[in-house]
Amino acid sequence: MGLTSQKLQTLVAVLAIVCFAATVWVWPRLSRRTVLAFLGRIGLLLASQLLTLAAIGLAANNWGGFYSSWGDLLGTDQGGTAVITNGVQPSAADGVAGVQVLNSKPVPLMIPGAVGSGGTLQKIVVHGSGTRMSEPAYVYLPPQYQDPAYAGHRFPVILVFTGYPGTPENLITRMKYPTVAAQAIYQKQLQPTVLVLMRPSVAMPRDTECQDVPNGPQAETFFTKDLHQAMAAHYRVGTAGANWGVIGDSTGGYCALKLTMRHPEAFTAAASLSGYYQAAEDSTTGNLFGGNQALREQNNLMWRLRNLPAPAVSVLVASSHQGEYDYPATEKFIAAVKAPMRVSSLILPSGGHNFDTWNRETPQALRWLGARLQAPQADPGQPDPARPGAPGPSASGSANPVIKPS
Repeated sequence: MGLTSQKLQTLVAVLAIVCFAATVWVWPRLSRRTVLAFLGRIGLLLASQLLTLAAIGLAANNWGGFYSSWGDLLGTDQGGTAVITNGVQPSAADGVAGVQVLNSKPVPLMIPGAVGSGGTLQKIVVHGSGTRMSEPAYVYLPPQYQDPAYAGHRFPVILVFTGYPGTPENLITRMKYPTVAAQAIYQKQLQPTVLVLMRPSVAMPRDTECQDVPNGPQAETFFTKDLHQAMAAHYRVGTAGANWGVIGDSTGGYCALKLTMRHPEAFTAAASLSGYYQAAEDSTTGNLFGGNQALREQNNLMWRLRNLPAPAVSVLVASSHQGEYDYPATEKFIAAVKAPMRVSSLILPSGGHNFDTWNRETPQALRWLGARLQAPQADPGQPDPARPGAPGPSASGSANPVIKPS
């Protein structure tokens, strides 16, 4: 059974209850002062506590989505191997980027009275031809993608990051990005957009902080080059920075800001939900910069704002007045941004570093981000009903604070 299997969680919970009951039942018989009785008491207590801790751990993992498989937990799952696309084995030598579609399922609109499709969610594996790294992901295709009237239309893309050590499944089951996007597109608050849902590390269980680690995983190159190439080779999407945006929470929020500020040729806009502003360095990251202080500074977003020319990109930062540790740093970041970079903020009165807070911010952040992306030019000779323009975001009617341009 898989690590996230409901059957495994139920089985371990039942075993914990049975072991506890057995301990209560057998304990009087083990009250004698003999070696066997002493060892029996130790064994029962140890088994009961271990099963209880295992049951709690499995429940917590399924709730938070920290690890998606046994290999993910034990560190033996390094993203899989190169995949086969159109009968060709991609490799760095031939420069072919690959996407393997594992399965597809429809996305429900979940709007009372709504008629029509909410789009399609595909589980995929992305192979990077440059880094030779592979990473699981999900792709959301809007309903227009399958519409014959849009056969000549290419779509903008939003890369959606989890935090660390999250899984892409979190973005679907806990934050419901595909459904949120489908509803916004249906209500004409978001132009038809493709979403790519991933975790920000390509070398789990290591936290790469979306960094090209010297002599290590090249996560930054994977997200700014390989992913663009792989998506464009398999889907009708744009490759220019103006066609791509990125959003994430926590570590994913830092990565969203960092990749956009460092690579405006790859991303034109970013939204950070509870993100931070310099790379974490701890036991999960290892040595990210190889002792290179200049490289460390270049990945510190506040240092970049103070010392380097501002990129011509748009960013949204979200935090809370109460309950969010990053609020003071977010205020300093907003104050430090200078033209041509533009910053907007979404500040809640209160909210912690958790899914509930991010679920309150996601609908507005997604619409804000989509409004800043350009749809690629249509294929020559093909009709494109999506032109001449796309709807912008609307924050009216929301119970949450609206986005504030700074």
